[in-house]
Amino acid sequence: MRRLHFVVPLALGVIGLVWSSACRALPFAQTRPNVILLMADDMGWGDLGPGATTLTPHLDAMSANGLTFHRFYAAAPVCSPTRGSALTGRHPSRYGITGANAGHLPAAEHTLAEYLEEAGYATGHFGKWHLGTLTTEKKDSNRGRPGKKQHYSPPWEHGFDVCFSTEAKVPTYDPMVDPKTGKPYGTAYWTGPGEEVLDDLDGDDSALIMDRALEFIDEATDTGRPFFAVVWFHAPHKPVVAGPEHLARHPGHEGQAQHYRGCLSAMDDQVGRLRAALRAQGVADETMVWFCSDNGPEGNNNTLGTTRGLRGRKRSLFEGGVRVPGLLEWPERVSAGGETDVPAVTSDYLPTVLSLLGLELRDDRPIDGVDLGSLLEGGGGGRSRPIGFRSGGKQAWVDGRYKIQRNGKNKPVRLFDLHLDPCETGDLDEVDLERAGDMQAALDLWCSSCETSAAGGDYR
Repeated sequence: MRRLHFVVPLALGVIGLVWSSACRALPFAQTRPNVILLMADDMGWGDLGPGATTLTPHLDAMSANGLTFHRFYAAAPVCSPTRGSALTGRHPSRYGITGANAGHLPAAEHTLAEYLEEAGYATGHFGKWHLGTLTTEKKDSNRGRPGKKQHYSPPWEHGFDVCFSTEAKVPTYDPMVDPKTGKPYGTAYWTGPGEEVLDDLDGDDSALIMDRALEFIDEATDTGRPFFAVVWFHAPHKPVVAGPEHLARHPGHEGQAQHYRGCLSAMDDQVGRLRAALRAQGVADETMVWFCSDNGPEGNNNTLGTTRGLRGRKRSLFEGGVRVPGLLEWPERVSAGGETDVPAVTSDYLPTVLSLLGLELRDDRPIDGVDLGSLLEGGGGGRSRPIGFRSGGKQAWVDGRYKIQRNGKNKPVRLFDLHLDPCETGDLDEVDLERAGDMQAALDLWCSSCETSAAGGDYR
């Protein structure tokens, strides 16, 4: 495995809306937990939980043994921005990742991997990257082209020592083969600069990803190092393909419905494999394992993937586009069977993990996530700061039980009470004018902060 080392200072914070901190690293906490971020691709909020137990028994077991977030949000309704938020704690519109295949993770951004690498962790990325291209030497995936350096931004330049990564999507079975034509799909796995993986890439893609992730975890635990593993499955993003074993589990379905269910089953098997491996290594108790999806399900309400009645799907700022499955299993610190309705978002990963490790941020640039530590310890209360969304010119603001949406700056807002109306069927903006106005002012201030960041105002 290739080991690359980068030590880069990290930063974050904003006055009023955005948390800030002086920047010095504190000594690590006495116990340094391992950290794993699992992410599905295009998995709907309704694809996990009641009614889905035949598809995801291992994720259901993870939920039963940990904390389930009933209101967990992807930072965006499409994949690339959400992935950026998970690593930086910042809304991706601050640094130019405004959509899928748009922009890249800038070198001036600082990632959770860089923080933990500097703190002595082994760091690894496995699966879909989608935060920049991985080669400038050949045609690869959506944007990799010979000599094209504009968006070259691979994980090994953002704090990851070990990689097994693709730029973007691949078929979820036999990932190097186009399921329609039988020809090469055109997206490669890479382990480092110029290091394309050419062998042993047949079969279920989720298993191939977990093969490499478990090798990394085994090596880290055998040498006594804490580890940070980012495992971003391609499942169940199209091309959705399941192998014979997993198709056979769903005989009552045909065509893409059978493949979709088989694809989810295959990914769930790998979650079970990971949980078993952590227990076999004796590190399950001190390992926090997070699971979410990058956005809501693809297509329309007649296609695969479910929102369990929530309005909207992928690319929408209605709940069905951004509310996703959210789980945390950490036996040492999180009680089994916990549930919470407190809103949380992928941007919360970085501030939460750093706080739990006793690490502080290095400057006052804006961070949009919050520390969920008190929530994990069973503390009461709600979220300390609202969650903002910007995508495709549309904006939204979630503040506790209330949410506003608008179709662009200076456009009218719609106000929803998500406790009484989780499916956003009727708006309250003309009923509760004061609340709608206050939330709109807060959203305007946050959007202005994002625009300052996008103009380079955070980089000194």
